Amino acid sequence: MSQSGLDADVNAVRAFNRFYTAHVGALDEHLLDSPYSLAEARVLYELGQRDGLTAAVLARDLALDPAYLSRILRRFVQAGEIARLPDPRDKRGRILSLTEAGRGAFAQLVRASQTRIAGIIGSLSEVERSRLVAAMRTIQGALGASRGAASAPVVIRGHRLGEIGWIVHRHATLYRDEYGWDTRFEALVAEIAADFLKTHDPAREHCWVADQAGVILGSVFLVRVDDAVAKLRLLYIEPEARGLGLGRRLVDECIEFARATGYRRMTLWTNDCLVAARRLYDSFGFELVSEHPHSDFGPPMVGHVLERDL
Repeated sequence: MSQSGLDADVNAVRAFNRFYTAHVGALDEHLLDSPYSLAEARVLYELGQRDGLTAAVLARDLALDPAYLSRILRRFVQAGEIARLPDPRDKRGRILSLTEAGRGAFAQLVRASQTRIAGIIGSLSEVERSRLVAAMRTIQGALGASRGAASAPVVIRGHRLGEIGWIVHRHATLYRDEYGWDTRFEALVAEIAADFLKTHDPAREHCWVADQAGVILGSVFLVRVDDAVAKLRLLYIEPEARGLGLGRRLVDECIEFARATGYRRMTLWTNDCLVAARRLYDSFGFELVSEHPHSDFGPPMVGHVLERDL
């Protein structure tokens, strides 16, 4: 990305931060009309959600200056909302724990936060709320992965309402950015997705999604060609999730499902520029049966048809 492009993105993030912090009241001196600042409320929340926390772990996980956190904890102790208990694993350490008063304050903050957010999004339609939450999950996934903080397990599951459209969007934008493919590829993906939604047989066709804490990291389709042949389609993995073995897990789901539902052969179509994907398919025993040069999506490339027995 050019420096001018980076600068524009930085300005966009800063604008969003200004909008969001003002919109949810994060700039208020006392969060949610409570006696606590935003940082104090977050510390209280972590102690209400997690057991066995020490000050060092809390400072690390919240990226707080240890001296600043120490002052926050001292105020909580003086107010009788936090107790420091001996750490059975470290004679010199102390475990932080909410007292009864602290648990009451935590519960009140949770109720106030629920009410505030419900007031903000309650007027939105279900579709608008779904788009909002999906966008937030995308931000969380991208920034969490960039910090190495994505620790939730990745679950391979079936698609949910609204996710096929997202999969089309990600294919179009990723292949544009990485390979320069044009809108004709988006049209092809949209056509495949629409056909799947309109005519697919759940007993013999499926879409799998790699989900990490609500963030889609990749997906794949298996569709019927005829009673004996199934076709693997539209495999993709988000850039930040590559190297985690998700492509292998998704392809494995396709193969096992195809075997279980009575198919005897699998086929797929890929292109020579998709080197990592071709390497993955080769590792599963797919073999090249035909190839043809084309420029269907802009740049010249060679299409490969691969097949394997089940």
